[in-house]
Amino acid sequence: MTDPAELDRFLAGVERRAYLQARFAVQDETAALDVVQDAMIKLATSYSARPPGEWPLLFQRILQNTIKDYYRRQKVKNAWQVALSTLGLGDRHDGDEESAEYDPPGDESDDPAVRLAQGQRLAIIEKCLQELPLRQRQAFLLRYWEGMDTAQTAEAMGCTEGSVKTHCSRAVAALGKALASYGIEL
Repeated sequence: MTDPAELDRFLAGVERRAYLQARFAVQDETAALDVVQDAMIKLATSYSARPPGEWPLLFQRILQNTIKDYYRRQKVKNAWQVALSTLGLGDRHDGDEESAEYDPPGDESDDPAVRLAQGQRLAIIEKCLQELPLRQRQAFLLRYWEGMDTAQTAEAMGCTEGSVKTHCSRAVAALGKALASYGIEL
């Protein structure tokens, strides 16, 4: 077992460089801090028993994978935000609502053809969501609708973070394929 003080010294030594690397990669100071923190936690929880000589390469691999995870989450999140924003879905401010409110966009809201198209698109998305297996639907909605991170979603679902990632990946692939069959591209 490795001395915790030795791990603390290692992490303190790589902290600034890791932050700069993450900040350049993700172009967001707050996100970069989160990425570095996640990478450090992963190293400490999963690899602290490894010999200290292995930590630099392990940490870099973990950091790079965490940056890739950030971009994957952003890509999926942005695609769904764009898809849902074209429907005019408003934010849910009170936690009591079970479903999204329809919040018609600007001047187009008076155009019946636009409102009909938005309603049809929303119905297709809801139908495709309902066709997902339960665990995939849960993971997808918690991650991308409720905005929970992987750890929060795993805790809520009572499974591992790896399972959440698997369920989300499968849900996104299945939804993309199902929506494409209706001519909806994300």
